[in-house]
Amino acid sequence: MGDFTKLEIWIKAHELTLKVYALTSKLPKSELFVLTSQLRRAAISVESLIAEGESRYTMPDKLKFFIDSRASAAECECQLLIVKDVYENLSQEAVKLRAEYNALGKQINSLISYRRKNG
Repeated sequence: MGDFTKLEIWIKAHELTLKVYALTSKLPKSELFVLTSQLRRAAISVESLIAEGESRYTMPDKLKFFIDSRASAAECECQLLIVKDVYENLSQEAVKLRAEYNALGKQINSLISYRRKNG
């Protein structure tokens, strides 16, 4: 079983989760149980699924969780588009964070490809 905290991709996902918390703390209270909650859960899901995948025993199990993590990264991107379009004061921050999730999604793709080839 690997130590997920040593994976650069998990470290990056964790950093992005912290950025999501900072961004969502600026959303209005009316978003607490909607966009704030959903975006935070999606961000937590990205890093949690990487951790869980790395902790799985078989390669098919590992890959399933990494693929799910990639999907959660896309969910974060979608929700950040909503933040950008609805809250002009947070638009630049949301755009930057969305680009970081897009890059993370590509890194997850690379991890999946590497693990498929090298087991």
